[in-house]
Order: sequence, then structure tokens, then C-alpha cells
Amino acid sequence: MTANAVPTRRGLARLGLSAFASLSLGGCLGGGFGGGLLGDAPGPEKQSALDVSPVLLVATTRRPADPAGRPPYFTDQRGRGLAFATVRLAPPDRSLLGKVSSVVTGDWRIASAPRVVTGPEAATAFAEAALGRDVLIYVHGYRESFETAAVSAAQLSDGIRFRGVSGLFTWPSAGKTFDYGYDRESALWSRDAFEDLLRALATAQGGRIHIVAHSMGTLLTLETLRMLRADAGEAALDRIGAIVLAAPDIDIDLFTNGIERLGTAAQKITVISSTNDRALELSSTIAGGVVRAGAADRSRLEALGVRVADASEYGSGFINHDLFLSNVEVQQVIKRAVARADGR
Repeated sequence: MTANAVPTRRGLARLGLSAFASLSLGGCLGGGFGGGLLGDAPGPEKQSALDVSPVLLVATTRRPADPAGRPPYFTDQRGRGLAFATVRLAPPDRSLLGKVSSVVTGDWRIASAPRVVTGPEAATAFAEAALGRDVLIYVHGYRESFETAAVSAAQLSDGIRFRGVSGLFTWPSAGKTFDYGYDRESALWSRDAFEDLLRALATAQGGRIHIVAHSMGTLLTLETLRMLRADAGEAALDRIGAIVLAAPDIDIDLFTNGIERLGTAAQKITVISSTNDRALELSSTIAGGVVRAGAADRSRLEALGVRVADASEYGSGFINHDLFLSNVEVQQVIKRAVARADGR
């Protein structure tokens, strides 16, 4: 977005929720998140690796824009298999004035996408670019453009002060409210490409692969992990670290089957749920009234063997669907899940 853009819903929610967290939530992770769900938080870092070197590694099944390398960089149409891009970001202004104006500008933005690799080499190119370091892969949800997904990936990585490589897997969302069906089919269509990426990362010399998926992206993630385990066995998931499913937009029965198919790897999963998530209420209505996993009762989720962070008390807005981006306390859940997977 440009400096002249109107304030976004996410930007306004971020400002309001940050103030709410500062005034009434500061440090009280025990209550709404089950008494210190993931243990003590690691020591605070002043900077994320992304803030020092603002490069985002992108794997996508979207069709590249024509001309290449210019906004919107990648379209809402389905491409021909996987593509890899090295995206350079422009970090936000850290001054006081910059923090205020970030409500309008959206914080991070794409500066350029100078390198694009398509075809069978794309997954390998991503793995090689990771340089053997830990990787955090963000998988976005419904109604996201390439640019909004990239900004969210940056906000997430910077927000938890991730010290490894920041990555994004982005699938062809139409970015429109009434294209829910197209988005869901596009997400499922992208499973093979996501599996190829995870295989390439798992077989390369490197660190942990952490995955944070949001909303409809959790369906893509869970289905891909099922496929990876079925195709390559339990050992294929050894390099996978934390798996965080934020507000999963998945039929609870489908979610249950998916978790059961993951075997012991299900223990790596943390679900961020909220019983007052309005977006999931609408999704449930569209799906015939079946509750979504992200809005299910905590006890029902915990019975599946996954860790649960109930964020119901942390949403002061109307939608409450992207708290993992807008609420500092919820981001700490992700940070702790990553630290636990790294043995810290």
C-alpha cells in the first residue's frame, strides 16, 4: 500500500489490540492460554533476522504477473506448478512518527522481486537460498493477494523476532469475499507443490522447518503433511519443528481425521483457537453448520493430542480472525512453540 492509502481493517485492529494488550493483558499469558501452555518465554531479542536483512523467500503456485518483477508480482490465477521468488522488503519506519503512520502504510511493503525460478528447480532453489538455517514458512488464508500475504509473513516473522530465514508459501487466492469456493479449491490444488517444497527442505542440509498457517491455509498445511507422511513415512517429518495452526478454517471432523493420520507428528501442533471468531462463524454457516476447528471447544481439540492456545479472551475487535498478527500476547504463543521445537 502507499502512504496515501486509507487505513486497513488489519492496521486499525493492530493498533487497537496492541493498546488493549498493553493496558489489560501485559504478561498475563496464564489465564486465557492455559497457565503457561508452552513454558517460560525465551529472552527477548531486539531485532529479527528479517529486520537486519529484509529478504523473504517465496514459494508460490500463483501465475507470475506480466511483465515479471512488477506489481502485483504474482496474480490470483493458478500457475504451472511451483515458482520461487526472492522478494526484497522495505522495513517499517521504527521512529515514533513511523509507528503512528504504520496504521496507514501497513508497515512492511514489497520493494522488489528480482529473482524468479519456475519449474522443477523451484523447490531446490528455495532450499538452497535458505543456506542451511532454520526456516519459518507462513501459509496464508482466504481472501489474500500476493502482496498482503507477503506483508503478513513479514509482520509475523518480525513480530516473533525470528532469527532464521523468513519464508512464504502462497497459493492462488482470488482475494475476494465471494470467491470462497475458488480459494478452497486453489488451496487444495496446491498440496503437491507444497509437499515438493517441504521434501526439498527436509532433504537439504539445514535446520528446523517451522510452519505457521492461518485460516484456510491450515487446511492446505494439514493435508500436505498427511500426504508427506503417507508418501515418505514418519521420518519425512523429522525436520519439521513447530506447526502452528492459527484460527483453522477446517471442518472439525476433517480436522480430526487429519490429526489422527499424522501419528506422533501431531504432538508438534499448536492450535490457536477462539470461540468468538466471527469469520469462522460465517465459514461454519457456509459449510452447513459444522463447527470449524478454530472455533471448537478447547477440550475437544486437546483430546486429539494437540496443544491448544485459547485466544477467546484476547480479541477486542469484531472479527478476531487474525490475532496472531495483531496481538502481542498471541504472537508469544508462536514464539514459544518455535523455541520449544528448537529445544530452548
